[in-house]
Amino acid sequence: MSSIGALTLRDLEYVVAVAEHRHFGRAAEACGVSQPTLSAQVKKVEDLLAIQLFERTRRRVFVTSIGEEVAALARAVLQDVRRLLDASGSRREPLAGHFGLGVIATLGPYLMPHLLGPLKRRFPRLELHLREGMTHVLLDTLKAGGLDAVLAALPVDDASLAVEPLFHEPFVLALPAGHPLARRAQVPSRDLRADAMVLLEDGHCLRDQVLDICPDERHVRTARLQATSLETLRHMVAAGAGYSLIPNLAGKNDLGKLVCYRSFRRPVPGRTIGLVWRRGFARNADLASLAKLIRESLPRLVRRERGAGRAS
Repeated sequence: MSSIGALTLRDLEYVVAVAEHRHFGRAAEACGVSQPTLSAQVKKVEDLLAIQLFERTRRRVFVTSIGEEVAALARAVLQDVRRLLDASGSRREPLAGHFGLGVIATLGPYLMPHLLGPLKRRFPRLELHLREGMTHVLLDTLKAGGLDAVLAALPVDDASLAVEPLFHEPFVLALPAGHPLARRAQVPSRDLRADAMVLLEDGHCLRDQVLDICPDERHVRTARLQATSLETLRHMVAAGAGYSLIPNLAGKNDLGKLVCYRSFRRPVPGRTIGLVWRRGFARNADLASLAKLIRESLPRLVRRERGAGRAS
């Protein structure tokens, strides 16, 4: 019989991640480790249990029938451990000790500078661990227990997660200098054309939000050029590749006269940012304290969401 001491909770997290993603690379990204590390640990579990959990091909990963059973059991164990940790954490003072916070990549560099100082002053015992990434990766990590909460654009449609809207962030139009639309003080969103825009690459929720605003949406050929980040997108606009929508917090830059920004006529397009956590998460005081501080520390470029209340 195999020794239980040879099997760690981290090993179980790796097995669950591969079973959910059906892909070793994406599972490794969700767990925050390299693919070789994850692959080696999963192989260790298979050797330890003397069973094959996954069938590997060049393009796909299949979960064996026994693998499905093991993944379900591992998921149940991890949920029990999370409940244990959450219950003990709920007895501490608010926001003391470790707290893992995920922030989507199009928000983190522009919001966190407004929050880090107030967090450090008000909660000096907080050990904040930040992780930036795409929405789907952060939410998968949250559900696997690798994060305590995520700041993401809403809606988040997942019955296992709870959400509290925090603020609304309007979009501005970033244009190359000399573009005809730059002659207007305000631009109606109906004048936007998807095929004239520079977009973020697939996987960024902001890409879908921008396309949803265009009157022609996805019914026409969309932009040929895609950026991996907001800063790359901004430089592509400066180079004359097209125009794009930028969240208001990210609207300032040092590109001088190469890029100009225009606001939109009402209704002004934008996005709602919310705090997302696992249902049943016991550290309610931490969530309430974090949401309160974020609302109090917001710059004037965004608008607080009021009257939404906490999801159960």
